[in-house]
Amino acid sequence: MGRDLAHEYPVARQTYSDADAVLGFALSKICFEGPEDELTLTKHTQPAILTTSIAVYRALIERGLAFDVVAGHSLGEWSALVAAGAIEFRDAVKLTYLRGSFMQEAVPAGQGAMAAVMGLDLAGAKALCEKATQGDEVVEVANINGAGQIVVSGKAAAVDRAIADAKAAGAKRAVRLSVSAPFHCSLMKPAAEQLAAALADVAIAAPRVPVVSNVTAEPTQDPARIRELLIQQVTAPVRWEASIQAIAALGVTRAYELGSGSVLKGLVKRIADAIACDTIGEPHEVQAFTA
Repeated sequence: MGRDLAHEYPVARQTYSDADAVLGFALSKICFEGPEDELTLTKHTQPAILTTSIAVYRALIERGLAFDVVAGHSLGEWSALVAAGAIEFRDAVKLTYLRGSFMQEAVPAGQGAMAAVMGLDLAGAKALCEKATQGDEVVEVANINGAGQIVVSGKAAAVDRAIADAKAAGAKRAVRLSVSAPFHCSLMKPAAEQLAAALADVAIAAPRVPVVSNVTAEPTQDPARIRELLIQQVTAPVRWEASIQAIAALGVTRAYELGSGSVLKGLVKRIADAIACDTIGEPHEVQAFTA
């Protein structure tokens, strides 16, 4: 992940070196060489995705990238805040490593799960979760991704009950996701509290452009509000569909998905077809970019 980009662009290579220095271990080696089971530990995955996204961003800035608004899906919101100048990259690297560690510690491995449910509206997904919740075995809506896709998160047994009940509830399909923790649900409350403490002494500046928050699906440039929302985001659903709709309402007609993968490009197309979205992550995609 990011190896070819770092080889081709000195600014990208420096970004990985900066992350290594902050963390005190070779995150770059885990990204470039694996092993995969190390990269998929959420304490590594989170700073790795952030670093890769910012490496791409910095390479594009050298090629004249300009933008009017930013947003990111879940962890991607941290990359968006770095790009907008609200959080220094070194602080974001450290905090996403801690965020990942806190999340993994909040629910022991194997006890939590997430599942993608296709074909239910929000009300239907909430009803499905309520039926599958039993006592402290909770399952809740975690991501409202749009285009009929909602992700649920919670205790593994409750998520499995939701999957089993999904078809009867009107869903077209429900599948478990390969994740290491049940993100964006109330089980993450301990992680949110720990992140709040870690964030307390970190400087957050007014971003140069509005940042559309996962929690509110509204743009903000208020540093105090951004701090609050980063903490809330740990347990709150990601309102991606509403976020893209808010961006479209601002008059945006072109977007760029920076980093590894193209999932968001597909979601943007299905949510707001007036927005043309390109994925940029590989060297040839950076090379093809023109401002």
